[in-house]
Amino acid sequence: MTAVLELGADLRAELKEPFGPVEPDTDTVLRAAGRPLVTVGDIVTYHVLDAGTAPDVALVDERTQRAAVDEHVRETIDASRFDRECSVDNPPATLTVALLETLRAALDDSASTLVRVDGEEDLAALPAIAAVPDDASVLYGQPDEGIVHVRVERAVRERVRDMLVRMDGDSDRAFAALGIDAA
Repeated sequence: MTAVLELGADLRAELKEPFGPVEPDTDTVLRAAGRPLVTVGDIVTYHVLDAGTAPDVALVDERTQRAAVDEHVRETIDASRFDRECSVDNPPATLTVALLETLRAALDDSASTLVRVDGEEDLAALPAIAAVPDDASVLYGQPDEGIVHVRVERAVRERVRDMLVRMDGDSDRAFAALGIDAA
């Protein structure tokens, strides 16, 4: 497990600003969502599944706000609701080559994929935004506010790629693992 990018202190505040509108109602988000649909985080994934929609790719770590998710959430995020399941190690505040390659493979596969992360999946929204096609949707949670819906287009992708370049580590290797160009 090699951390290719690490979140530096200088980017933490910038990441608190959502990359899209925050919506408390899951059905409203899903009506506006494009495909592929990527969910990052257990609570967002739970709400999307509970609303009757299976994400194309879901990344979860069985934690929310640094605490274990409750049993009902864990049971709802059942691998049987996806075509395939895989696991990857990814320590907090990092993006590993394994996570990036797993995300890329999941996006390239037409089968829906549940990615169980041992460690932390929070930063996975960034490479997901960088790698999905235009009009795809990446959903992640804004604690105590709702679901951030990122309908991916050029401006948000450029903002995210700029942040990935400014993270500590080897952004060229990260982009290569994602199968995308840095520009």
